[in-house]
Amino acid sequence: MHDVAQSLLAEAWKIREQAFVIGPTKVGCSLLAQSGKIYAGCNVEHRYRSHDVHAEVNAISSMITGGDRQIISLAIAAERSRFTPCGACMDWIFQFADPERCEIFCQTAPTSQIVKYRLHDLMPFYPR
Repeated sequence: MHDVAQSLLAEAWKIREQAFVIGPTKVGCSLLAQSGKIYAGCNVEHRYRSHDVHAEVNAISSMITGGDRQIISLAIAAERSRFTPCGACMDWIFQFADPERCEIFCQTAPTSQIVKYRLHDLMPFYPR
C-alpha cells in the first residue's frame, strides 16, 4: 500500500485515542484534501445517542473549517472487522469527493492489512 494510506492511517489511529464513546467502538478518521492538508476527527458520542458525531463527519467538518472543499483520500481506523463508513457518512463523503477517484482506506488494527476501496465501489448506485 502506498505512503498516502500509511500516513493517513497513522493519523487516524492517533486521533482515535481522543474519541469519546459510550458504545464499544472508537473510530478515527483522517483525510487528504485537494490542497495537500490532512484533517482528522474522531467519534464523539452523546449520552442520548441521538446527536453522535461520527469520525468521518468530524474530519470533514474540520476540512471545511480549514477552508478546503475536496477530499482526495480518506482513512478510517476502527477495531472492528469489515468496518466502512455508514450510509450517513457516505452522504457527506460523496458531497465533497469524486466518487470515481476518491480512495478510502480501512484498517482494523495498526498492524493489520489495509483494505482499499474507491468511493463508488462502496455505493455504486449512489445518485449523481
